[in-house]
Amino acid sequence: MAVRAVRGAVQLERDEAGHMHEQVEELLTAVLERNGLTADDLISIWFTATPDLHSDFPAAAARRIGIVDVPLICAQELDVPGAMPRVVRLLAHVESDLPKSRIAHVYLGAAAALRKDIAQ
Repeated sequence: MAVRAVRGAVQLERDEAGHMHEQVEELLTAVLERNGLTADDLISIWFTATPDLHSDFPAAAARRIGIVDVPLICAQELDVPGAMPRVVRLLAHVESDLPKSRIAHVYLGAAAALRKDIAQ
């Protein structure tokens, strides 16, 4: 079993805790499903949020869907002029037999424009 890194992002429509939870839950679920993973395969997850998101921690959404024994951390993205607003990103470290080339990085909705080279 190898350690792999999976990237993902989603752009929120608004800065509200409930909306953030829904969108981050959808992102996490897609990351797991598209890579054939379960919560037991997760090693850790880093979340970042753009500086315009204040309503809650993205990690709270992971806890709500049962990811309770995995180290999670949240940080703020760099405030770069012209960057896409209201974006939550994740970097998940996982155990997987998939080769790096088959890892599905998940960019939902408008966030797909962030990494056209790897977005699934």
